[in-house]
Amino acid sequence: MNCMFCRIILGEAPAKVYYQDDDVIVFFDRAPLTPIHLLVCPKTHYNNFMDAPQEVHQMLVRTVKRVITELGEKAKDFRIMINNGPRSGQTVFHLHYHIMAGK
Repeated sequence: MNCMFCRIILGEAPAKVYYQDDDVIVFFDRAPLTPIHLLVCPKTHYNNFMDAPQEVHQMLVRTVKRVITELGEKAKDFRIMINNGPRSGQTVFHLHYHIMAGK
């Protein structure tokens, strides 16, 4: 399988996992841009934002909010980012939301 995030989901590639359930996985970015830089991915493969149905985005946003709430004061100020397509900066073509926080 060529998708690095699918390999992480299957346990075939290493990642520092913050949270996971049957549908979603949250793990730390390997090249963080901020002190807290997490990736929130559906376990089902979708290439990008536009490929996923609305229900998947709703699930991911609920997970983002849960993680930010758990992080508390460390993530009081945060940024949520989605890159869609190579010209936007997407380099792994598996839908994922970035959570970035900290100084």
